[in-house]
Amino acid sequence: MSLFNSLSVSASGMTAQRQRAEVLVENIANADTTRTAGGGPYRRQDVVFEAQSVGQPFSSVFQAQLDNQPKGVAISQIVVDQSEPDRRYLPGHPDADKDGYVSFPKMNPAEDMVDLMGASRSYQANVSAISAVKDMINRSMDLFR
Repeated sequence: MSLFNSLSVSASGMTAQRQRAEVLVENIANADTTRTAGGGPYRRQDVVFEAQSVGQPFSSVFQAQLDNQPKGVAISQIVVDQSEPDRRYLPGHPDADKDGYVSFPKMNPAEDMVDLMGASRSYQANVSAISAVKDMINRSMDLFR
């Protein structure tokens, strides 16, 4: 794999982790949302990653010559949690049913915060990889001077 392919793989990882972080932040922000436009409480969402061939923007001339295409990462889908919501007895709540129970999203904000920290660290790891590749390219160019 060339250095330029490494840049493409890390860039795809950064994009996927940014999208994952956006979904996690939406989950955290809606942890107590009892009513949505679609009716009912907010439903937690999770991202599903898949391997994806990455393009070679800097060496597209040689793409036909390569047998093994490098794999990056992309989000294949966003899965909505279909489990039953948590029910809490709050008879004065505007969204309470006839028995006084309110349906809340079934989620654990602490778990989402840990996932968000993981996404942040994965993003930073890709930034570090890009920085290392950039340094290698600069040193290679210095050798030709």
